[in-house]
This record gives sequence, structure tokens and C-alpha cells, in this order.
Amino acid sequence: MLRFANLQLRDVHLAEDVVQEAIMGALAGQQRFAGRAAMKTWVFTILRHKIVDAIRQRSRSINLSSLSPEEEDLDSAFEALFKANAHWRPESRPNNWGDPEAALHQEQFWAVFHGCLDHLPANTARVFMMREFLEFDTAEVCAELQISVSNCHVILHRARNGLRRCLDQSWFDAGERSC
Repeated sequence: MLRFANLQLRDVHLAEDVVQEAIMGALAGQQRFAGRAAMKTWVFTILRHKIVDAIRQRSRSINLSSLSPEEEDLDSAFEALFKANAHWRPESRPNNWGDPEAALHQEQFWAVFHGCLDHLPANTARVFMMREFLEFDTAEVCAELQISVSNCHVILHRARNGLRRCLDQSWFDAGERSC
């Protein structure tokens, strides 16, 4: 057991502690041993769980004696970011990173959207962008492009239908509707 633990942990003292904990755990829980496996298998399973716990614990902690002076400076600078209760100091809080997957999903959607917009006739796309993205009033769009209000409505209707068809084919039918 000790050889197995030492092989996994690469620390003789920690391996001894883990084996001791596994044996104590087996003795304390011997009434739960159902006999469905060999006693050795059962104890090694306990040991394996103790080794996993030790590895996880070791990955969460830092041996301060192993830090170089530069790392100690970094450590003290890092500690200065927190209050005594281990919460962030308000001025040191990191910025909200948002949801990277949602941002990527949104970026991909807009790439498809702009591709669909490029497939619209130039004047149709221009009317749509002025009205929906630049938020011009219909009267402003009509005055700028010298078109009638009814013509503007027809162009917007065609633009929305064209975008809807293109997005249905290029985005939603491509499996993105479920996202």
C-alpha cells in the first residue's frame, strides 16, 4: 500500500499519512464491508480515494518554503487584494468577464447575420440598417433616400423577409436554434 501511495504522490511522508488514513478508515468502517469484493480490494479502494483527496488538496495549497523571493513578493501582492475575511477588496475586484460561450455564440450569429445582410440588394440593406441599427425614424430614412413612406415600408418588409429566410437556412437550420 505504501509503495502504491508513494508512486502516486511522490512524497514519502504524505504517502505514509495517506496509507495510515486509509487503514484507519477501513477499521472505522469495517461494519460497512459487505464482502462483495476481497478485503484487499476494499482497502485499496479506500486508499485510492485518500490519494485522490491528497492530490486535490496539494493542488489547492502552496508550499511557502518552496517560493523564491520573487514569488514571495507576488504572493504578498496577491494577498493585498483580499480582506482578512478572504473576500475581495472592492477596489481590487476583477472585472466581470461575462459568459465567453454566449459571447462566442453571439459573435458567430452576427457573422451569419452580416453575411445575410450582404446578400440583400444594396438599397434594401441600406434602408434596413438606417431604420433598425442607426435608429432613424421612417421620415428621416425617406428624406435621406428620397423615397416615399409606403416604399420604405415595402423595402423594410422585403429586408426582414430576406433576412429571416437567410437566417433560417444559415443559422437556425444549422442547429443553432437549440442553443
